Amino acid sequence: MELSRQCFYPVKIAQRKAMRMKQKKEDDMEGDPAGTGTLGKAMAVLEAVAMADRPQRFTDILQTVRQPRGTLHRLLGHLVEEGLLVQRRDLSYEPGLRLLKFAYRSWSGNRFREIAAPYLLHLHQLTGETVHLGLLREAEIIYVDKVESRQTVRMSSQIGKASPAYCTGIGKAALSVLPGGELQRISTGMEFHPFTAQTHRSIESLLAEIEEIRHDGHAFDREEHEAEICCVAAPISVPEHDLVGGISVTGPSYRVSFKQLTAWAQDVRKVAAEIEEEVRIRLGPGRETGAAAPRVLSDAQRSQ
Repeated sequence: MELSRQCFYPVKIAQRKAMRMKQKKEDDMEGDPAGTGTLGKAMAVLEAVAMADRPQRFTDILQTVRQPRGTLHRLLGHLVEEGLLVQRRDLSYEPGLRLLKFAYRSWSGNRFREIAAPYLLHLHQLTGETVHLGLLREAEIIYVDKVESRQTVRMSSQIGKASPAYCTGIGKAALSVLPGGELQRISTGMEFHPFTAQTHRSIESLLAEIEEIRHDGHAFDREEHEAEICCVAAPISVPEHDLVGGISVTGPSYRVSFKQLTAWAQDVRKVAAEIEEEVRIRLGPGRETGAAAPRVLSDAQRSQ
């Protein structure tokens, strides 16, 4: 019995090694444009499915992630087994409950969102339109919270969705508070996609507007990302906590004129400044637990 075991294990190891070498050869033949490790490839697959507007078939994912077919098959199998993805009856894939649980925990436990929430509500009450809160992540803005408009026609934006910084109000506002070297690094790597006729096409035009935003303290989205959607935004910057983002008031251009956006700019700047101060107080040294209640200013205090 002992002899058979000693013979069996080397054979098993050799078989596994041969399988790994075979798969590596297949992957090399098919190519791996991403040039990433297993975790990076799995994350790319998760993102392709999670950020899609509909369930994704194998061919859809393959076209998005550009990974070898064999590699993609294995990754999808592992992700389904772990509950991060679900395979439907029609063989398409959608986010699994475990992934949704992670997303909810991340959202509900976000201290920035928690601190800013009452201020978003106040700005919404002032304007009646949709209010967004976003964080800058390299060249994108990630929306971490929103308060919907009271109007019948509302925005199609989603919490957790990423949008290019160069064509969104919050994105440009956030870029305006970056140090020069950081702004140059991020903007140099941008690919300017013309979403509308108003979208920036070059670094030069973007940086020129960034200078205006720095002077004014607020930014506008003049139908640059979506046609007939405009906004006014102000930056939120707390460097000691590596936090750069912004807040905006957004509405359809037929209902919200540029004159109206300009009139709201002062309120947006004021609320952004109040959020900055609250973040510094709540997340300051020795205050990581955030025991203090949000300090929302009264109308009388705001007018002072």
